[in-house]
Amino acid sequence: MLGWVHGFFSSDMGIDLGTANTLVYVKGEGIVLAEPSVVAVEKSTGHVIAVGNKAKNMLGKVPGTIAAIRPMKDGVIADFETVEKMIRYFISCVHNRFTLVKPRIAIGVPTGITEVERRAVRESCEQAGARAIFLVEQARAAAIGADMPISEPRGSMIVEIGGGTTEVAVLSLGSMVRTASIRVGGDELDEAIIRYIHRTHNLIIGEATAENVKIQIGHAFKGNSSETMDIRGRDSVAGLPKTLTINSSEIKEAISDILIEIIDTIKSVLSQTPPELASDIVERGIVMSGGTSLLKGFPEYVSSETGVPVILAESPLTCVAIGCGKFIEEIKNIKRYRY
Repeated sequence: MLGWVHGFFSSDMGIDLGTANTLVYVKGEGIVLAEPSVVAVEKSTGHVIAVGNKAKNMLGKVPGTIAAIRPMKDGVIADFETVEKMIRYFISCVHNRFTLVKPRIAIGVPTGITEVERRAVRESCEQAGARAIFLVEQARAAAIGADMPISEPRGSMIVEIGGGTTEVAVLSLGSMVRTASIRVGGDELDEAIIRYIHRTHNLIIGEATAENVKIQIGHAFKGNSSETMDIRGRDSVAGLPKTLTINSSEIKEAISDILIEIIDTIKSVLSQTPPELASDIVERGIVMSGGTSLLKGFPEYVSSETGVPVILAESPLTCVAIGCGKFIEEIKNIKRYRY
């Protein structure tokens, strides 16, 4: 009876606490929040000035008295206190109907997370007001969110590429048979673009500009020199504002080493996969999810390098959050899951 009351009065949530963005899923409502994982705080007092979109707009533009912080790094907590404030803010945005009953939360974490990092995530959620916390591997959550038949006795492969991590997993009968997690993702692509532009053109650009370049003319499989874009930054020699025209071929060159590292990780997992499951994957294909999977030509590049068909998830950005939400809905059926 008490469990029914809790379920009625609380908004149980699935949360994708990502390096770049945080998404929240609520049963019956879908994705109810999707905002950047950025917090702006007053340095002297620690008072939160802005969270999410408002805070992201302040990156690189704040005075010395304010710090715009990305508290997540490589998929894990880098700033415990700030993450707690961010989660508390997002929970309050979503869970505002009743305050008497705290929500249950399922939250996605990297497969390679340490026990210390697991504890940090759990404690942040507890301090932010969660009644119960379930930690779900991001690869598993992404597979559930992409509606992959992971409970069947057949091999399924997911590649989840977010802002800070790449998660690769082969699943069968509800278990992860082979996994790999590397702390490489969209943020590293942005940093590679910043370094390349500085090295080759003596132009210093910011994170927002690099991300925009990646989205607009970035291409994993082929770069077209006729596809160009004007960017603005500061000349590192003269110290003055400067406008530069760059093309897609240059961006492909800038990010190639990062993409190769991701491809090598996928190949490594495939090489360790039992033959019967590998046969299933060749037949059914690899599913890609996460924001970085939307890089133009990335699925084609993975398919070309592995020889396996690649399918982009229907909603790549939301798979982990939806998967966490579905996980918590079915938690009564998976009591043995370690969380």
